[in-house]
Amino acid sequence: MIVAIIQARLGSTRTPGKTMKLIADKPLLEYSVERAKQARYVDKVIVATTTSDKDNLISEWCKEKGIASFRGSEDDVLDRYFQTASYFKADIIVRITSDCPFVDPQIIDLLILTLKVFGADYASNRIKKRTWPHGLDTEIFTYEALNNAWKDAREEREREHVTPYIIGHPELFKLIEVPLEEDLSRYRLTVDYPEDLEFTRIIVEKYNANKMNWREIIDFLKKYPELVEINASRLDSRL
Repeated sequence: MIVAIIQARLGSTRTPGKTMKLIADKPLLEYSVERAKQARYVDKVIVATTTSDKDNLISEWCKEKGIASFRGSEDDVLDRYFQTASYFKADIIVRITSDCPFVDPQIIDLLILTLKVFGADYASNRIKKRTWPHGLDTEIFTYEALNNAWKDAREEREREHVTPYIIGHPELFKLIEVPLEEDLSRYRLTVDYPEDLEFTRIIVEKYNANKMNWREIIDFLKKYPELVEINASRLDSRL
């Protein structure tokens, strides 16, 4: 079972409540869910939110939409992922965040195949150096690797961000990185700040970017560099 787990909560400090902010009458989270479901090799998409009362809205929305969900620790995201993966009996986990509305099914499938072909424990399009646009980051890892991280990770950062323990121990895990030949790290397709939300709203509501694949989005932005300037000042905020 290959399961895409989308972590989502409303307690963002940079843009509070961004996960459920409406863009073209749909919450930001819905775009990540829709695009993850388009991946050919993903069997199930799950929203992993927290047990905090403020995230009841996410849980209720998932029920209304018929989207599988799980509630776990707000601070120990590694535990939330492990409990979610265990409950749904996942063999391979795709990690996605709810603030990436343009996560791409082609990238997800590429990384799943890479993990399988190379017999890796972990595959990603960004480990050492960013070449992909911000917001297209995707991680694939085995349940066994997640289980080992869950048992052995001790540092706060390792519990807050799910995969630092795996990435930080290449002697224990087989890691595969899939970089781009062209450096496209100057593009931000993620939503961390109000400028990102404005950028996303414009390219979705005016240009239907949510219907484009990642290459089409980049080609479109190359033609309209003024749109890239909307959130360009935030590039150094999330390296």
